[in-house]
Amino acid sequence: MFLLLPFDSLFVNLLGISITVLFTLLLVFIIVPAIFGVSFGIRKVYMKTLLKIFQWATLRIERGAKEKNHPLYKPYVNGIIAKEPTSLEEEIKEIRRSGSGKALDTPEFELSDIFYFCRKGIETIMDDEVTKRFSAEELESWNLLSRTNYNFHYISLRLTVLWGLGVLIRYCFLLPLRIALAFTGISLLVTGTTVVGYLPNGRCKEFLSKHVHLMCYRICVRALTAIITYHDRENRPRNGGICVANHTSPIDVIILASDGYYAMVGQIHGGLMGVIQRAMVKACPHVWFERSEVKDRHLVAKRLTEHVQDKSKLPILIFPEGTCINNTSVMMFKKGSFEIGATVYPVAIKYDPQFGDAFWNSSKYGMVTYLLRMMTSWAIVCSVWYLPPMTRQCDEDAVQFANRVKSAIARQGGLVDLLWDGGLKREKVKDTFKEEQQKLYSKMIVGNHEDRSRS
Repeated sequence: MFLLLPFDSLFVNLLGISITVLFTLLLVFIIVPAIFGVSFGIRKVYMKTLLKIFQWATLRIERGAKEKNHPLYKPYVNGIIAKEPTSLEEEIKEIRRSGSGKALDTPEFELSDIFYFCRKGIETIMDDEVTKRFSAEELESWNLLSRTNYNFHYISLRLTVLWGLGVLIRYCFLLPLRIALAFTGISLLVTGTTVVGYLPNGRCKEFLSKHVHLMCYRICVRALTAIITYHDRENRPRNGGICVANHTSPIDVIILASDGYYAMVGQIHGGLMGVIQRAMVKACPHVWFERSEVKDRHLVAKRLTEHVQDKSKLPILIFPEGTCINNTSVMMFKKGSFEIGATVYPVAIKYDPQFGDAFWNSSKYGMVTYLLRMMTSWAIVCSVWYLPPMTRQCDEDAVQFANRVKSAIARQGGLVDLLWDGGLKREKVKDTFKEEQQKLYSKMIVGNHEDRSRS
């Protein structure tokens, strides 16, 4: 039997007291408020303090750069090339008028027409509006994260000291705290939903399942120091409907689920994610698909239709873009969820990149690396807008309805509305896009020629 020396005994006692105090603080200030859905306002005070520090750092950077004659890079929010929405026909007409002086009515091919396609190609290379949506949003000021800018912290000694202090706070204090909270939230979610799953179906089970989910998601939100502002909550999705939102990050699910109760849709996974999915589906009718079923569009549509037709079931949460976009725009919505005929509840999510970039660049970072970056950011700050419910009109097809919903989300969130497919993140442009431009030009030439022949 080993005897503890006085110093060892003191160290063990201090360690025990520290752990007890830490868990007491977690219980009182984070877990209990998460259970009841209340906040003490600590995160908002933290956010305001960070804003003041960032403002001081920005002023110091600008002054230091001016003293050392270093130009500061300012990103172009709306692109580096000014573009006006004009058609191919209008632009070629203008080129012909300024060049050869011939009108567009001339049916022959003009050599000057190639300048239009050359210019469009160069514009795309210089200022591609698609691929830049798959990289992190650029900041005009520094938020004391070296991942945002590698050079700012060398401008002055005070700025370097402040940056170093920030590294210690984020990695030595915030990261362990957030990991403990995330572990607590996930453990409670698996345990709570498993226990609730053994209860007979009824109001009691539904009530407990709802509050277990909300409590655990709220704890996970606090694990990211997420500061969320919800707008127009009277428009929150209702049973029998489909909630669609723009997609920036995997944490979009947690952001929305901490304020509402949803049925999730997704592919069945293995490992820890599989354990969580199996536990969740015991307490709530989530819609999980086998890997072989995901590509069967008719089977997916049938399962979703059966779910929304039962008005007692929870609203389905879907991200129709199918991939993460960097929160500057909204890209093409897949039409599948708009063919079902259910009421659609649009939701716009907009993150503030000053405190931490929530965008998940899956082609660059794995899930573990991404979560580590999230947990070592200052905070995750975002706004969520619940838009009025929308239904498909009689004269609309699924694609038109999807585009109308997408435009409403982009307008409310202050995002750019793009028609491009988010699948271009990993795939090449389809030949049909190139052929479409060729057909437009051919129709312009041949069509004008046919019109003249008829006349």
